[in-house]
Amino acid sequence: MSPLLLFSFVIGYFLLLLSVAFYTSRNATNESFFIGNRDSNWVLVAFGMIGTSLSGVTFVSVPGTVGNLTGDAYNGFGYFQVVLGYIFGYLVIAYVLIPLYYRLNLTSIYHYLEQRLGTASYKTGALFFIISRTFGATARLFLVINVLQIFILDEMGIRFEWTTALILGMILLYTFKGGVKTIVYTDTLQTSFMLMGLLICMLYILNQMNMGWGEAIERITQQGYARMIETDWKSRSFILKNLVGGAVIAIAMTGLDQEMMQKNISVRTVQDSQKNIITFTTIMVIVNLLFLFLGALLYLYMIDQGAHYEGKQFLLNNKNIIGDDLFPDVALNFLPPAMGIIFIIALISALFPSADGALTALTSSFCIDILGIRRRKDFSEAQQKRTRITVHLSFAVVFLVCIMIFKWIDNKSIIGIILDLAGYTYGPLLGLFGFGILTQRILPKGYTVTWICLLAPAACYALSKYSTDLFNGYQIGFEMLLINGLLTFAGLFAISSPKQN
Repeated sequence: MSPLLLFSFVIGYFLLLLSVAFYTSRNATNESFFIGNRDSNWVLVAFGMIGTSLSGVTFVSVPGTVGNLTGDAYNGFGYFQVVLGYIFGYLVIAYVLIPLYYRLNLTSIYHYLEQRLGTASYKTGALFFIISRTFGATARLFLVINVLQIFILDEMGIRFEWTTALILGMILLYTFKGGVKTIVYTDTLQTSFMLMGLLICMLYILNQMNMGWGEAIERITQQGYARMIETDWKSRSFILKNLVGGAVIAIAMTGLDQEMMQKNISVRTVQDSQKNIITFTTIMVIVNLLFLFLGALLYLYMIDQGAHYEGKQFLLNNKNIIGDDLFPDVALNFLPPAMGIIFIIALISALFPSADGALTALTSSFCIDILGIRRRKDFSEAQQKRTRITVHLSFAVVFLVCIMIFKWIDNKSIIGIILDLAGYTYGPLLGLFGFGILTQRILPKGYTVTWICLLAPAACYALSKYSTDLFNGYQIGFEMLLINGLLTFAGLFAISSPKQN
């Protein structure tokens, strides 16, 4: 398929987003940018959040994990254990965190830390969010940009760094003015395209293999791809670890994340925001299961084309297409051109929500939490806007640098990197919010809090590195986030004092 034709669809899709942004950002103010004037429709927010949460990582990496080998067994549907854990985490968000944020009428959720624990905790929490979201968003961006580079732009002679700059420039153009007000609509549009791409690809492959749903499930089971439950307590994929880890990941990466909560608190009422979370959770679970099912179908399809396992590689014509390479390779090299176009549109629909919301949330958090522009009486609306645009552009440059770092590292499964990073960077946020909500104790003034929040991830890294030696072969998995949060909580408790009546 012509790379130029595929690239023309990328440009056309961007022009559609730009048109939506132009329409929704008319008469936009700083209030529109930060919280959408608290007038967002909860149905649109719930649906759009699917695209933000899934991103290109779910679209490309989750199907690829199904046929990866862990020991002598396939990963199969093991990731769904984590997804089931998400459900418990989202319930905590809906009925504990959302009412708290609305009661305090927050623009930035980290203002809670200031009101409850003081300025040092507030600044530390915001800083850890900025670090977490920057690395998480750029890892997601790298995955999708790398696919576009390999299958389209390499053949056009365009270098990876120019591709990245071009994509970031596109995102800047449609987010710098409208912010949250625009993103609520663009995310809804992009989620629609992404899910349509998922369903069309799945139905086409079933048709090509002359299989119905029942026959497909039977063959997936026979191949060993349907394996879901891991009962070995020492394994990183042990079911209890994944359920607990999934719940904590959901609380930290959604409930304590300014990007995700910025959209939720842009809804009119707390009840609508709760309906948004419950609706989002239901769709999220179903869609993740469909992506895993698609992954199994892709591996079966390629086996029929002659692909085979050699060790932990999945080879076709001496090319390893396991993991993140699987879906792009099948869609662009083995399916008809029309399916390749659908894949590219769905892929970029997964790309933009993971970046536009992150840029907007990071800009909001840095301006509000670190610079404090909304508190400064000497800052006019125009001065706030100039500062916001400068910060927005600066984060785009930071994104470019981080993506180049991921290009240098490169990895066959980006989703593993993202969840590992989250374990280290979101842990202090979990500990701070947990300490504030579960205790009445008072922290000392000064930045001792910051040192506690830095030492906890360092201790977790050492623990993870030597866990198999220290704990008789036990491997730390997704529960790292919980361990990190508990260590932060314990450190905060140690330096705190009882509340005086």
